[in-house]
Amino acid sequence: MKIQIIIISVGGNVLKGKIVQNWSRKIHIYSSMMLLLALLFFAFTGLTLNRPHLYVAKSEVVEYVISLPETLFSAENGYRPNRDELVEVLKQHSAIKGIPSELSIYVDIEDGQLLEGEVELDFKSPGYNAVVFVDVLTKQAEVSTTDYGLVAWLNDLHKGRNTGPSWDAFIDFVSVIMILFTITGGILLLPKKKTLLTAMKWTAVGTVVTVLCYLFSF
Repeated sequence: MKIQIIIISVGGNVLKGKIVQNWSRKIHIYSSMMLLLALLFFAFTGLTLNRPHLYVAKSEVVEYVISLPETLFSAENGYRPNRDELVEVLKQHSAIKGIPSELSIYVDIEDGQLLEGEVELDFKSPGYNAVVFVDVLTKQAEVSTTDYGLVAWLNDLHKGRNTGPSWDAFIDFVSVIMILFTITGGILLLPKKKTLLTAMKWTAVGTVVTVLCYLFSF
Protein backbone atom coordinates (compact mmCIF):
# COMPACT_ATOMS: atom_id res chain seq x y z
CA MET A 1 0.00 0.00 0.00
CA LYS A 2 2.82 2.37 0.95
CA ILE A 3 4.67 1.49 -2.27
CA GLN A 4 1.58 2.35 -4.32
CA ILE A 5 1.21 5.69 -2.53
CA ILE A 6 4.89 6.49 -3.14
CA ILE A 7 4.59 5.61 -6.85
CA ILE A 8 1.47 7.78 -7.22
CA SER A 9 3.17 10.63 -5.37
CA VAL A 10 6.30 10.43 -7.52
CA GLY A 11 4.21 10.22 -10.67
CA GLY A 12 2.19 13.25 -9.61
CA ASN A 13 5.35 15.24 -8.90
CA VAL A 14 6.76 14.35 -12.31
CA LEU A 15 3.58 15.51 -14.04
CA LYS A 16 3.73 18.75 -12.05
CA GLY A 17 7.36 19.30 -13.06
CA LYS A 18 8.35 22.30 -15.15
CA ILE A 19 9.39 20.32 -18.24
CA VAL A 20 6.20 18.24 -18.38
CA GLN A 21 4.05 21.30 -17.70
CA ASN A 22 5.76 23.34 -20.44
CA TRP A 23 5.41 20.59 -23.02
CA SER A 24 1.81 19.90 -21.99
CA ARG A 25 0.98 23.60 -22.36
CA LYS A 26 2.48 23.73 -25.86
CA ILE A 27 0.77 20.51 -26.97
CA HIS A 28 -2.54 21.64 -25.46
CA ILE A 29 -2.47 25.06 -27.12
CA TYR A 30 -1.34 23.99 -30.59
CA SER A 31 -3.47 20.86 -30.67
CA SER A 32 -6.53 23.00 -29.88
CA MET A 33 -5.76 25.25 -32.84
CA MET A 34 -5.08 22.23 -35.05
CA LEU A 35 -8.43 20.74 -34.05
CA LEU A 36 -10.46 23.94 -34.45
CA LEU A 37 -12.06 23.20 -37.83
CA ALA A 38 -12.16 19.43 -37.23
CA LEU A 39 -14.03 19.86 -33.93
CA LEU A 40 -16.51 22.26 -35.53
CA PHE A 41 -17.03 19.78 -38.37
CA PHE A 42 -17.60 16.75 -36.14
CA ALA A 43 -19.79 18.77 -33.75
CA PHE A 44 -22.01 20.07 -36.56
CA THR A 45 -22.32 16.69 -38.27
CA GLY A 46 -23.06 15.14 -34.88
CA LEU A 47 -26.21 17.29 -34.85
CA THR A 48 -27.15 16.44 -38.43
CA LEU A 49 -26.68 12.73 -37.75
CA ASN A 50 -28.64 12.84 -34.51
CA ARG A 51 -31.54 14.82 -36.04
CA PRO A 52 -31.81 13.54 -39.63
CA HIS A 53 -35.45 14.64 -39.97
CA LEU A 54 -34.37 18.29 -39.65
CA TYR A 55 -31.93 18.08 -42.55
CA VAL A 56 -33.81 16.30 -45.30
CA ALA A 57 -32.52 17.03 -48.81
CA LYS A 58 -33.99 15.94 -52.12
CA SER A 59 -31.84 13.39 -53.90
CA GLU A 60 -30.75 14.20 -57.44
CA VAL A 61 -30.95 11.20 -59.77
CA VAL A 62 -29.34 11.24 -63.22
CA GLU A 63 -29.58 8.42 -65.77
CA TYR A 64 -27.75 8.01 -69.07
CA VAL A 65 -26.31 5.41 -71.44
CA ILE A 66 -22.67 4.92 -72.48
CA SER A 67 -21.48 2.91 -75.48
CA LEU A 68 -18.50 0.75 -74.53
CA PRO A 69 -15.66 -0.42 -76.80
CA GLU A 70 -16.01 -3.97 -78.11
CA THR A 71 -12.44 -4.75 -77.05
CA LEU A 72 -13.69 -5.04 -73.46
CA PHE A 73 -15.79 -8.06 -74.40
CA SER A 74 -13.85 -10.55 -76.49
CA ALA A 75 -14.43 -14.26 -76.97
CA GLU A 76 -10.92 -14.92 -75.67
CA ASN A 77 -11.84 -13.76 -72.18
CA GLY A 78 -15.29 -15.37 -72.29
CA TYR A 79 -16.94 -11.98 -72.89
CA ARG A 80 -16.03 -11.08 -69.32
CA PRO A 81 -14.55 -7.57 -69.07
CA ASN A 82 -11.49 -6.75 -66.99
CA ARG A 83 -12.66 -4.79 -63.96
CA ASP A 84 -9.92 -2.15 -64.02
CA GLU A 85 -10.31 -1.54 -67.75
CA LEU A 86 -14.09 -1.24 -67.46
CA VAL A 87 -13.82 1.20 -64.54
CA GLU A 88 -11.30 3.32 -66.45
CA VAL A 89 -13.55 3.50 -69.52
CA LEU A 90 -16.59 4.43 -67.42
CA LYS A 91 -14.70 7.23 -65.68
CA GLN A 92 -13.29 8.54 -68.95
CA HIS A 93 -16.68 8.76 -70.65
CA SER A 94 -18.78 10.04 -67.76
CA ALA A 95 -18.70 12.04 -64.54
CA ILE A 96 -18.99 8.87 -62.48
CA LYS A 97 -16.90 8.83 -59.29
CA GLY A 98 -16.37 6.90 -56.08
CA ILE A 99 -14.99 3.54 -55.04
CA PRO A 100 -15.97 0.77 -57.50
CA SER A 101 -17.31 -2.56 -56.32
CA GLU A 102 -16.39 -5.97 -57.68
CA LEU A 103 -18.08 -7.02 -60.90
CA SER A 104 -21.18 -9.17 -60.90
CA ILE A 105 -21.06 -11.05 -64.21
CA TYR A 106 -23.49 -13.40 -65.93
CA VAL A 107 -22.90 -14.74 -69.44
CA ASP A 108 -24.71 -17.44 -71.39
CA ILE A 109 -22.58 -18.95 -74.17
CA GLU A 110 -23.62 -21.80 -76.49
CA ASP A 111 -21.28 -23.29 -79.09
CA GLY A 112 -18.99 -20.29 -78.67
CA GLN A 113 -21.86 -17.92 -79.40
CA LEU A 114 -22.84 -15.31 -76.81
CA LEU A 115 -26.59 -15.58 -76.16
CA GLU A 116 -26.89 -13.27 -73.19
CA GLY A 117 -24.58 -11.31 -70.95
CA GLU A 118 -24.91 -8.89 -68.06
CA VAL A 119 -22.39 -7.05 -65.90
CA GLU A 120 -23.25 -5.02 -62.81
CA LEU A 121 -21.20 -2.86 -60.48
CA ASP A 122 -21.63 0.23 -58.39
CA PHE A 123 -19.56 3.20 -57.28
CA LYS A 124 -19.85 4.70 -53.82
CA SER A 125 -18.49 7.86 -52.25
CA PRO A 126 -19.74 10.13 -49.43
CA GLY A 127 -23.30 11.26 -50.23
CA TYR A 128 -23.16 9.64 -53.65
CA ASN A 129 -23.97 6.34 -55.32
CA ALA A 130 -23.84 5.14 -58.93
CA VAL A 131 -25.21 1.87 -60.30
CA VAL A 132 -23.97 0.55 -63.64
CA PHE A 133 -25.70 -2.17 -65.67
CA VAL A 134 -23.90 -3.38 -68.79
CA ASP A 135 -25.59 -5.33 -71.58
CA VAL A 136 -22.77 -7.39 -73.07
CA LEU A 137 -24.73 -8.03 -76.29
CA THR A 138 -25.27 -4.35 -77.12
CA LYS A 139 -22.03 -3.16 -75.45
CA GLN A 140 -23.98 -0.41 -73.70
CA ALA A 141 -23.83 0.64 -70.05
CA GLU A 142 -26.88 2.07 -68.31
CA VAL A 143 -25.71 4.40 -65.55
CA SER A 144 -27.87 5.73 -62.71
CA THR A 145 -26.23 8.18 -60.29
CA THR A 146 -27.76 9.51 -57.08
CA ASP A 147 -26.48 12.59 -55.26
CA TYR A 148 -27.97 12.72 -51.76
CA GLY A 149 -27.00 16.33 -51.07
CA LEU A 150 -24.55 18.34 -48.98
CA VAL A 151 -25.70 17.13 -45.54
CA ALA A 152 -25.52 13.47 -46.57
CA TRP A 153 -22.01 14.12 -47.87
CA LEU A 154 -20.96 15.66 -44.56
CA ASN A 155 -22.61 12.86 -42.56
CA ASP A 156 -20.79 10.18 -44.53
CA LEU A 157 -17.49 12.00 -43.99
CA HIS A 158 -18.22 12.04 -40.24
CA LYS A 159 -18.72 8.26 -40.26
CA GLY A 160 -15.86 7.58 -42.67
CA ARG A 161 -18.37 5.88 -44.93
CA ASN A 162 -17.31 5.13 -48.51
CA THR A 163 -14.12 7.13 -48.04
CA GLY A 164 -10.58 6.31 -49.05
CA PRO A 165 -7.52 5.55 -46.91
CA SER A 166 -6.42 9.20 -46.70
CA TRP A 167 -9.66 10.25 -45.00
CA ASP A 168 -9.53 7.20 -42.71
CA ALA A 169 -6.01 8.28 -41.72
CA PHE A 170 -7.30 11.82 -41.09
CA ILE A 171 -9.97 10.52 -38.68
CA ASP A 172 -7.31 8.49 -36.84
CA PHE A 173 -5.08 11.56 -36.68
CA VAL A 174 -7.86 13.75 -35.28
CA SER A 175 -8.70 11.08 -32.68
CA VAL A 176 -5.08 10.93 -31.49
CA ILE A 177 -4.83 14.74 -31.28
CA MET A 178 -8.10 14.83 -29.29
CA ILE A 179 -6.66 12.33 -26.82
CA LEU A 180 -3.48 14.41 -26.44
CA PHE A 181 -5.57 17.58 -26.01
CA THR A 182 -7.62 15.96 -23.24
CA ILE A 183 -4.67 14.42 -21.40
CA THR A 184 -2.53 17.56 -21.50
CA GLY A 185 -5.50 19.59 -20.25
CA GLY A 186 -5.69 17.33 -17.21
CA ILE A 187 -1.92 17.54 -16.64
CA LEU A 188 -2.03 21.35 -16.72
CA LEU A 189 -4.65 21.34 -13.95
CA LEU A 190 -2.58 19.22 -11.53
CA PRO A 191 -0.53 22.08 -9.96
CA LYS A 192 -3.64 24.26 -9.53
CA LYS A 193 -5.38 22.76 -6.50
CA LYS A 194 -8.48 24.99 -6.46
CA THR A 195 -9.00 24.80 -10.20
CA LEU A 196 -8.34 21.05 -10.16
CA LEU A 197 -10.97 20.51 -7.48
CA THR A 198 -13.56 22.49 -9.46
CA ALA A 199 -12.63 20.66 -12.63
CA MET A 200 -13.01 17.28 -10.91
CA LYS A 201 -16.48 18.28 -9.72
CA TRP A 202 -17.54 19.21 -13.26
CA THR A 203 -16.01 15.98 -14.53
CA ALA A 204 -18.14 14.08 -12.03
CA VAL A 205 -21.23 16.03 -13.10
CA GLY A 206 -20.56 15.30 -16.78
CA THR A 207 -20.00 11.62 -16.05
CA VAL A 208 -23.23 11.33 -14.06
CA VAL A 209 -25.23 13.15 -16.75
CA THR A 210 -23.76 10.87 -19.43
CA VAL A 211 -24.61 7.70 -17.49
CA LEU A 212 -28.13 8.91 -16.65
CA CYS A 213 -28.85 9.90 -20.25
CA TYR A 214 -27.77 6.44 -21.35
CA LEU A 215 -29.84 4.65 -18.69
CA PHE A 216 -33.00 6.67 -19.41
CA SER A 217 -32.68 6.30 -23.19
CA PHE A 218 -34.11 2.75 -23.05
